[in-house]
Amino acid sequence: MNCLIWLVLDSCRHDSFVRARKPAIDGFLTANGTQVERRWSYASWTAPAHYAFLMGLLPHRSPRGVFASEVYREEFALWSGRLGVDGLDFARFLPHLSLPRVLRELGYRTVGRVSLPVLNESTLLSAHFDDYRLMERHDDFAGMIAEMTFPPGQPIFYFCNLGETHYPYMLTGEDLPRLRGVHGALRDLRQGQANEPPFFDAPLLARLHQQQVRCVEYVDGLFGELLAKCPRGTHIILTADHGELFGEGGYFGHGPVMHEKVFEVPFFEGKTAARL
Repeated sequence: MNCLIWLVLDSCRHDSFVRARKPAIDGFLTANGTQVERRWSYASWTAPAHYAFLMGLLPHRSPRGVFASEVYREEFALWSGRLGVDGLDFARFLPHLSLPRVLRELGYRTVGRVSLPVLNESTLLSAHFDDYRLMERHDDFAGMIAEMTFPPGQPIFYFCNLGETHYPYMLTGEDLPRLRGVHGALRDLRQGQANEPPFFDAPLLARLHQQQVRCVEYVDGLFGELLAKCPRGTHIILTADHGELFGEGGYFGHGPVMHEKVFEVPFFEGKTAARL
């Protein structure tokens, strides 16, 4: 059975990902003979998107001319190839519809590390994980990698929600606005905001978009460190839970928004060839 790592770049738009310079990721794609796909999230907000993920559903291609039930059936069947386990199908996921539960039954150790408070360990998302924790900072992918271990003979599943690409786009040294609550601090949502700033103008929205691109480049710098720790044959999935709006249609952010850019996400998967 293959080790499995699933990375979710929170709020990362497809075009932000494509625009970024990412040599480590590009090298992984080349080695696997694949490329970044544009796929579609099942939700426009972090929590429901992650519930779909942990059911075993990846972002979809929105295929036309087929029955939706066939799309689900085929998606669940793909887990056999990812894990190197024969016979996985939709029936194996029933009745719990829980990917971590299925993996535990197969003998995997299941570990979750999340960055956004709406995914914290008191939520139902933590069910069926052996070890699940909200990180102390929303931008600590480096800390997640440092904690990873791969004991010989023990298949392991790491599910990681990365907050680096979520507002306020973690990189320092930029004079960028701070909105209460948008970054996931629930206490700020309860307190409200006395002096809400005016809606961002076009130049500021463009700067915010570019900041997300820079955060993808930061994540790429750590992706190489992750590959260096992975055993041969580790299956890696990288995607986003939803996109982000930077002024399109008069929107900023995500969640209570109906716009294609908030559902459009990057996606790729592949296996490590060897320790790098």
